[in-house]
Amino acid sequence: MPRRGHLFLPRLALVLSVTLVGISGPTFAGDPEPDGYRQEAYRAPVPETLAGATVVGTEEAHALWAEGRTAFIDALPRTPKPKNLPEGTLWHEKPRLSIPGALWLPNVGYGRLADITDAYFRAGLDKATGGDRTHPVLFFCLADCWMSWNAARRATLDYGYSAVYWYPLGTDGWAEAGYPLEDTKPEPMPEQIQSSPIRPGPGR
Repeated sequence: MPRRGHLFLPRLALVLSVTLVGISGPTFAGDPEPDGYRQEAYRAPVPETLAGATVVGTEEAHALWAEGRTAFIDALPRTPKPKNLPEGTLWHEKPRLSIPGALWLPNVGYGRLADITDAYFRAGLDKATGGDRTHPVLFFCLADCWMSWNAARRATLDYGYSAVYWYPLGTDGWAEAGYPLEDTKPEPMPEQIQSSPIRPGPGR
């Protein structure tokens, strides 16, 4: 992620200090936090909390992005190519406008992951954090999107990352605030995973 310069540091300190006294934060309401992963209806009101992670609003997320030390992970699922398209039909995938510098790891936010997707998720996080599980990492997708909630929970509880942020308003909140977005491509599946004996399974 590109460095933004020291001019943003005072703003980051101000935003985080305001958050500590309970004045700032996301303004949304949703269902209580479940005990496990969300398994269906992924576009629905989300909880206000995520155990083990820090929930941030748009200004806090922007301050972390501007400071440049936090890895941003986009968990929006990728639209699958429709089956049985007529021969010769051109398939144009909808572009993903994401937060600049974010790593897009599609499909890692489902409630159950096939082994190959789990390996892909772990590899993506290793790339984003340099393999350091204390490195701050922020998850997002869209507003009312359980994919980012599931992904952040999995990184915290299953993978052992200790500095996890969850930005529930995602690119919807980011765009509404007038912050920049850029066309982003999915992170490719690493060759070592493609060539490994791992195969899609029942998930976990």
